[in-house]
Amino acid sequence: MRIVAGDIGGTSTRLGWFDLDGATLKVLAEARFFSREFGSLVDIVTQFTREQGVTAERACFGVAGPVRGGRVETPNLPWTVAAADLASSLHLPSVLLVNDLEANAHGISLLGADDLYLLNEGVMDSAGNIAVISAGTGLGEALAFREGQGYRPVACEAGHADFAPRNELETQLLLHLRGEYGRVSYERVLSGPGLCNIYRFFRDFRRMPENPDVAREMLSGDPSAVISRAALAGRCPLCRHSLDLFVSLYGAEAGNAALRYLATGGIYVGGGIAPKIIQALKGPAFMTSFTAKGRLTPLLESIPVKVILNDRAALLGAARCATLLEV
Repeated sequence: MRIVAGDIGGTSTRLGWFDLDGATLKVLAEARFFSREFGSLVDIVTQFTREQGVTAERACFGVAGPVRGGRVETPNLPWTVAAADLASSLHLPSVLLVNDLEANAHGISLLGADDLYLLNEGVMDSAGNIAVISAGTGLGEALAFREGQGYRPVACEAGHADFAPRNELETQLLLHLRGEYGRVSYERVLSGPGLCNIYRFFRDFRRMPENPDVAREMLSGDPSAVISRAALAGRCPLCRHSLDLFVSLYGAEAGNAALRYLATGGIYVGGGIAPKIIQALKGPAFMTSFTAKGRLTPLLESIPVKVILNDRAALLGAARCATLLEV
């Protein structure tokens, strides 16, 4: 069976063409595109299929945003993604649209030991739920509950829930961001743009001095990547404070996800940022914030926490979802 799958995010779109042989997915072609260079997902799919000579019997796309009635209004792209339009471009009777974190959760079972980094061993509950939290261009979360020998992922939009500060510093951050955005979601602090928001908070509100070299680099490159690299290299105290707070908030919200979904089967930290800041995630801040849940701290301490190192997890998960499509 030939399958087209996609992982569609606010920054990049990754497409793959697969051959399903039994339970094995063989990659026939794969490509990555910068999402904002195209007017629609159909444009990207059309280019990919033309260049690769793609023919397919099934297709599934994991899209960053809520899927309703076969459509997604992407929150971090000026697109409307419609299953009917994609089906027409691929000459298929139908295609499946799922949330990108739902696809990510489907992909976990296809990962090997080398694709994961263990932050907390915990005590594996083989019958428990698992959850994924992924910071990238935005913030996504998903639950997967045990069903038979596998898991059934469930999409959500928890990344857009209200940001709740835990201390005076985070309260100041909330008030600072309210002045810019009005309502402040977790995505405003836990994402690439969120790290930049934290940086500006320390620079403008807390009056921390800015490194001129870093400021110049931010003008010509991805600002959040520049901040992360400078922080990890010890080049910029402002960047270090920004990344430290980001990691602490990331751990806290991962712990919130563990509580919301009772994810005793494990928390998986995905997205494009985590592998790049693994050095910081290994430190005490992430797990300290993850487990700091008052009377339920022992429960959080028992939950396995793993970082997804393979950035193809959502693409593989979307390909797996395509096999579930009824045609």
